[in-house]
Amino acid sequence: MPTCDLAVSSVRELNAALHRLTPDTNQTAWEIDNPQGKHAIGAGLNVPIEVDIKGHVGYYCAGMNKYASVRIHGNAGTGVAENMMSGTVHVMGDASQSAGATGRGGLLIIDGDASARCGISMKGIDILVKGSIGSMSAFMAQAGNLVVLGNAGEALGDSIYEATIFVRGQVKSLGADCIEKPMEETDRERLAALLGRAGLDDAKVDDFRMYGSARTLYHFHVDNAASY
Repeated sequence: MPTCDLAVSSVRELNAALHRLTPDTNQTAWEIDNPQGKHAIGAGLNVPIEVDIKGHVGYYCAGMNKYASVRIHGNAGTGVAENMMSGTVHVMGDASQSAGATGRGGLLIIDGDASARCGISMKGIDILVKGSIGSMSAFMAQAGNLVVLGNAGEALGDSIYEATIFVRGQVKSLGADCIEKPMEETDRERLAALLGRAGLDDAKVDDFRMYGSARTLYHFHVDNAASY
């Protein structure tokens, strides 16, 4: 198992080594020691490897991830898994603002809480937060699923498009054009599958409520001007 100590090596050196890997590499398991809150660790991964980061990370860890499985044994700063394409990113602590922002695919799991704007402008990513999320989460979310086992802050799903939000706890308020929707059987199956992927088979689908777009702000209309 290749090991990189960021108390000795730089993030630039680490990322360069990871970017040199090819899909047929036999260096498929990496351990990163002493991340010390540094930024952009493991950004731009493009091969199916496993990366264990032993500590807290700064901004944009695992951003633009593709294929890789990244486990962060600590907290994550702003923009973890930003613009992720595929693979899995697992934060075993709390996440700061904009977790999973603009993500197009893959699965982001956060064991703790996520701050404001979790899933902002998500475009196909699946995000599962075992704790609570902050205000303006799923703002302008276009596709994908945000699952929250705790509570949600103000203006949840503001200006949402076709993404879906499942919340087990309380929602402080809904944003513009976001409404609660009845869960159909296909929605229940999708939620159960997401919970299973995160190892939460014991969570009960019926404990969640589902939210999505009322579809009244897709096109500008003067009668809705105050809502934009």
